[in-house]
Amino acid sequence: MNAHRPSCMQRRTLLVSLASALLLQGCGSLGWIGLGREKDPNPPTELAKAAPQEVQVRTLWTTRIGKGNDGRALSLRPTVAGNRLYAADHSGTISALNAADGRVVWERKTRIPFSGGPDVDGDRLVVGSSNGEVLLFSTRDGSQRWRAQLGSEVLSVPRIIGDLVVVHTIDDSVYGLDLNDGSERWRFGYQAPILTLRGSSSPTAGPDGIIVGLSSGRLVYLDPAQGLPIWEVVVSPPSGRSELERIADIDTDPVVLGSQVLVASFNGDLASVDINSGAVLWRRELSAHAGLAATAEALYITDSEDQLWAADPTDGAGRWRQDALRYRQLTAPVVIGNALAVGDLEGYVHWVSRRDGRLLGRVRVAKAAVASTPVVVGQTLYLQLDNGTIAAVRATGTGSSTAAQASQSEMAPTLSSISSNAQVGSGTEAQALPGVARASSASSGHQG
Repeated sequence: MNAHRPSCMQRRTLLVSLASALLLQGCGSLGWIGLGREKDPNPPTELAKAAPQEVQVRTLWTTRIGKGNDGRALSLRPTVAGNRLYAADHSGTISALNAADGRVVWERKTRIPFSGGPDVDGDRLVVGSSNGEVLLFSTRDGSQRWRAQLGSEVLSVPRIIGDLVVVHTIDDSVYGLDLNDGSERWRFGYQAPILTLRGSSSPTAGPDGIIVGLSSGRLVYLDPAQGLPIWEVVVSPPSGRSELERIADIDTDPVVLGSQVLVASFNGDLASVDINSGAVLWRRELSAHAGLAATAEALYITDSEDQLWAADPTDGAGRWRQDALRYRQLTAPVVIGNALAVGDLEGYVHWVSRRDGRLLGRVRVAKAAVASTPVVVGQTLYLQLDNGTIAAVRATGTGSSTAAQASQSEMAPTLSSISSNAQVGSGTEAQALPGVARASSASSGHQG
C-alpha cells in the first residue's frame, strides 16, 4: 500500500458543501462515512506497555476551562504571551492563566461557540466562532473590544498581522479586518470544492504578504493592503474519479523557512514554494493535514495515517519514518530541544528523536484527545485537550547526546543509493519519499 495516498481515510471529519452541510466521518465506504457500523479497519496502534525511558516526562500542572470541544473538530489551541497562557473553549469560555502554575488570572464566560484561536498581540486577543463571528478582547481583563460577523464558520486561527486581523473561513474566503474596529477592509476567495475536509489552513505572515492554503489545493500569497494575490500556485491538483479521491485540501498551516514556504495537502503532496516568485521548488508525494514543523536541518510531518516523517528541506528527500504511533490521530509535531513532541487521541504526549525518529518517552496528561498542536515555550510544552484540560509538560534529557547517536550516512542514504525495495541497514526500509529509513520502535535500547 502506498503510505502517502491512503485508500481509506481515517476518522477525520469531512464537510460536504452541497445544498446543505452534511458532516461525514471516516473512510471511503458508506459505513465509514457515518452510514453503517462496520469495524474500524485502521484501529489505533497499541502502545508498548513499557514506555521508553530515554527522557523523563512529567506534568507540571493541569487545569480545566469550560467544557471542551463538545466532540467537534475545532482549531482551538492555547497561546502564550509573556507569563500568561490564553485559551478558549467551545462553550464560550476565554481564560488567562499564569503560565508557570496554571492559576486563573481572569476568566470570561460567554455563550459564543468559539472554534478557532486565540491569537494574541500586545493587549489584544482575537478568536473566531462556529457562528462565523470574530471577536477581539483585551488581554488585561477579558473585556470585549469588538465583534465582526463573517459569512461562514471559522475553523482556523485568526491571525493578528500588522494592523489587520486575517481570517480564513470554512467556505475558503479570506478576510482582512481592521484591527481597531473589526471593519472589513478586503475579502478574497474562491468557491470551495464540493467535498473538503472539515478544517482550514490558518493564515501565516510572510515578509511582504499573507500566506494561506485553500481547500482547492492552491497556495496564495496576498497583498495585505488590498487582499489581492501577489502570486498563487496549485500545490496539489485534484485528481481521481470520485470527489473523495479529489480532495486536495491544504489544511496545514504554511511554514516559512528562509525564502521557501513549506506546505502539505491531503491526498496530495508535500511541497516547497519560493516565497518571492511562487515557483514550486520541489514536490514529494505525501498526504497530510495535521501539520508540519521545520528547522534549517530538517522538516517534520505527521501524515494522514499518523506516521511521522523527517525530510530534507532542500529537496524533500526522506530521512526516516516512525510508524509505531500509526492511526493514533496525532497532532502536528513540534520541535523541543533535540526532540519532537506530538499528542494523540488518548491524551498521551510522545517525545521522538529528531535525529532518527525513535521514541524517547511519553506521558499521559488526561483521558481525552490532545485537541491541537502543542505550544512550545523554552523546554515547556503547553497542551489543550478535547475535554477542556489545559496542561504544562516538561521532559528532561531532550538536549542529551542520546538523541543523536545514529550517523547521518546511516539514516539519510542518497536518492541514487536506494531502490524502491531496498533495505537500508537493520530495521530500515524505503518508502515513497526516497531514501527513507524506518525508525526503530521496539529494539534493544530503543524501546517504543
